[in-house]
Amino acid sequence: MTAMEGLPVDLDLRAFHNEVEGHLLAAAAHEEARAAAARFAARLERLPEAEREEVERLFAAEHLALARASWQRTAQRGQELRGEYEAVYRRLRARLLAGLLLGCALLAAVNLVVLVSV
Repeated sequence: MTAMEGLPVDLDLRAFHNEVEGHLLAAAAHEEARAAAARFAARLERLPEAEREEVERLFAAEHLALARASWQRTAQRGQELRGEYEAVYRRLRARLLAGLLLGCALLAAVNLVVLVSV
């Protein structure tokens, strides 16, 4: 247990790992947006430097907004799939339990018939 949060260490480490991974993904997305913006702006040779920098800034911002929207859609779909899979798992578990109980009841009935006939 951690002293500060009272969480098990493995949960604390998992949360830390997820946070670090999120920061790394965000940094990679920022760098990708900057690189794409620089490539795009480099083709605009006739623009003055100040305007080219503004185009580069706007392009990078739009690229990041699109990446963020894509990540949000992916996360939302992941949550939807998780809900669907959990529902299927619950139904499967209930069917398995019902089958197990039916098998036990059948076995008990067979044992009862054998005991009564002996």
